[in-house]
Amino acid sequence: MSEINPQPAKKPLLIILSGPSGVGKDAVLSYLKASSPNFKFVCTNTTRPRRANEKDNVDYHFVSPAEFQDLLSHNELLESAKVYQNWYGVPKEPIRQALQQGHDIMVKVDVQGAASIKKLVPQAVFIFLAPPSFEELASRLKQRYTETPESLATRLQACESEMKQIPEFDYVVVNQRNQIESAVNEIKAIIAAEKCRVRQREIKL
Repeated sequence: MSEINPQPAKKPLLIILSGPSGVGKDAVLSYLKASSPNFKFVCTNTTRPRRANEKDNVDYHFVSPAEFQDLLSHNELLESAKVYQNWYGVPKEPIRQALQQGHDIMVKVDVQGAASIKKLVPQAVFIFLAPPSFEELASRLKQRYTETPESLATRLQACESEMKQIPEFDYVVVNQRNQIESAVNEIKAIIAAEKCRVRQREIKL
């Protein structure tokens, strides 16, 4: 009688964290970085100007339009999109390296970017970080004081459209106000459950 192994080798995961602007993706990512040392995190490249509170290679990797176009022309971006007049894209090479080393890797992208990645890597784990309500999301965006009334209106319209994309994701996690640790714990639980799947996801780039 052949022996059955109930503990197959755990394959590394590619986790895509997405959601509308202002929902708290950066804050959740910071908590995960501090509490999940075995994770690898890939910064999105962007041509957007760096904000005063942002750090290069921590929040984003800030590049020139020429640098971005060079990566794009060499097919070295997992996805790319122009959002609010700026380019965003996820570099492939750091993801390849992490997967080859057996590390789980997390990428934060906007909803448009997540849709592009899903077409290319459908076996990734897609998590939508959602606000408790659209009104709460609008309040958070207003409190950032980084938008003109016109750009705020544009973002809110985009957010409303993005919320309709939740059914395209594998999981949804609601980020309640002042309960970020609860959202982080839910994401960790999702990853733990994925590691227990009988048929594990196999990521190919």
